[in-house]
Amino acid sequence: MTETLMVTPRTRVPARTGPHPLMAVPALAFFTVFALLPMVGVVALSLLRWDGVAAPGWAGLTNWTTALHDPVTYHAIWLSVQVMALSWLFQTPVSLLLGVLIAGRGRYRSMLGVMYFVPLLLSSAAIAIAFKALLDPNFGMSRAFGLGMLSQDWLGDPHLALYVVIFVIGWQFVPFHTLLYQAGVRQIPAQLYEAARLDGAGRVRQFAHITLPQLRYTILTSSTLMLVGSLTYFDLVFVLTGGGPGNGTRILALDMYLQGFSNNDMGRASTVAVLLVVAGLALSLGLARLARFSRGSQLDGA
Repeated sequence: MTETLMVTPRTRVPARTGPHPLMAVPALAFFTVFALLPMVGVVALSLLRWDGVAAPGWAGLTNWTTALHDPVTYHAIWLSVQVMALSWLFQTPVSLLLGVLIAGRGRYRSMLGVMYFVPLLLSSAAIAIAFKALLDPNFGMSRAFGLGMLSQDWLGDPHLALYVVIFVIGWQFVPFHTLLYQAGVRQIPAQLYEAARLDGAGRVRQFAHITLPQLRYTILTSSTLMLVGSLTYFDLVFVLTGGGPGNGTRILALDMYLQGFSNNDMGRASTVAVLLVVAGLALSLGLARLARFSRGSQLDGA
């Protein structure tokens, strides 16, 4: 009696289509060495008492309680919130309009795009030195143009210094966000504008009903970079005002530096650094969650 062998077809394993997980190892190693390990060190240092020279000693939560009850640190937090909000209110409409402008075809627009990009090529320290000289009440713009209204002490007036700093920050970073909006506008299908023109829509209605809705994710990306980046402004403010007049421009990043290197209190400075990291992470995660919610709402309504 012969036995019949049943041969079953071999199940095919689907081929891998994405990159191999091992390709992420260099990036993860780089992130661990230059981000995670320093962050762990800063958190540990915030629990120590150290002047940067002598041997560190255990402080527990003393640095945290001192920082959270320090009016200077509270004022620095409030100034950082103001810089964040006012920078967004200033940079977003300006960079959006400039991005829409230079996204059009035309040689003059390409030339304007190159000119708008120049401030981004300069270092923050060089920009701060240049504006400090321009705003000097003795030999700056007041002498060059002979206008009395320009002769006031822009950086020495506690009511003006913060707004001047926000303007200079915007002057430097508007070109970057302009490039984001320019790229976003050029991704919008031209058929949408042609259909709108056939329906009799003017430029304002096209901008309101086509450009802005199509740029909502670009606006969210730009806003995330702008708001989180506002927490890290240091070199420009340090060179331009040094935190003055008084503590009028002593934002949180500058307060961290002054606590560590002027007051020789590395524990307090590390505490402020941890606060900055936590605020940046919370802001980034909140905006990312908002982006996912917005995308889900759009798909549900489609």
